[in-house]
Amino acid sequence: MDLNTLNETPPWEWPESAAETILAVLRDSGAEEGDRLLAAELAGDPVVIDDMLATVLLEIACDARETEDLRKEAVRSLGPVLEASDIEGFDDPDEAPITEEVFHKLQQTLHDLYRDENVSGEMRREALVASVRAPLDWHEDAILKAYSSGDDFWMVAAVFCMRFVRGFHDQILESLANKNEDIQYHAVCAAGDKELDGAWAHVSKLVTSERTNKDLRLAAIESIAAIRPSEAIEILDPLTASKDEDIAEAAQEALAMADGFLADMADEGEEEH
Repeated sequence: MDLNTLNETPPWEWPESAAETILAVLRDSGAEEGDRLLAAELAGDPVVIDDMLATVLLEIACDARETEDLRKEAVRSLGPVLEASDIEGFDDPDEAPITEEVFHKLQQTLHDLYRDENVSGEMRREALVASVRAPLDWHEDAILKAYSSGDDFWMVAAVFCMRFVRGFHDQILESLANKNEDIQYHAVCAAGDKELDGAWAHVSKLVTSERTNKDLRLAAIESIAAIRPSEAIEILDPLTASKDEDIAEAAQEALAMADGFLADMADEGEEEH
C-alpha cells in the first residue's frame, strides 16, 4: 500500500509493511512535502509506532533544515505514544510500543525544544502540548506561564494541557467563560476529564442550547456524562433522537459513558459497604 491508500484504510487493516512504507517517506528528504506531512501524521498511529518511527519523528522535530510544518507534525505524532506509554508503563516490554529508554529521550528532547528560544513560539507550544501527555514536574510552571501570558495561542495550549496535569480547577472554570471559542472548547473538555462539578451549570447549558457552536456542543455532551452522570442522562436521552446525526451519535455514546460511571460508582459503594 502507498501512503494515500494507508490513509484511506482503517489502521487495523494495514499490512505489516505499513511501518516500512511510512518510514521510507519520512526519511526521503526529496519526497513531496505533502507526502512527508502525511507520513508524519500516520507514523503516530498506535498500530505502527515503535522505537524507530518515534526516533525518526524526533529527529525531524529537531532538524532546523526541515520545514516548520513538518517539524510540528512530527511533534504532534509523538503525543499519543507518550500518553500510552505513561499509562501502561514498561512492565511488559512486549506490549509497550516503545522502550523506556526512547520514552525518556522523547520527554527530555521535547522539554529541550520547549526551552529553546531559537525556535518559533509555535514549535515551543507544540512541544509543550505533546510532552504534557506524559506529565513531568516542569509542566505545572510552563502551563501557568502560558495561561498568564495574555496571548490567546499560549492560553489555548495551556488549557489543553490542564486536562493532563493535576490541579488548575480554578483556571478551567474561569476559562469556560472565555470569549475565545478554542479556549472555551478545551476548558469544556478539561472540565469533563477532571469531573468538575462546578462546571455543570455552564456545560449543561451548552448542551441544551441550539445556538451552541457544534464542536463545542459535542464536547459538552461528552463532558456532562462525566461531571454528573445521573443528571446527564435526563438531558442526553432526548438528544439521541436529534435530526443531526453527529449530535444523536454523541448523545448515545455519552449515555453509555454515563451508565458506565454510575455502574463504577455503585461498585465502589458496595465495596465500601
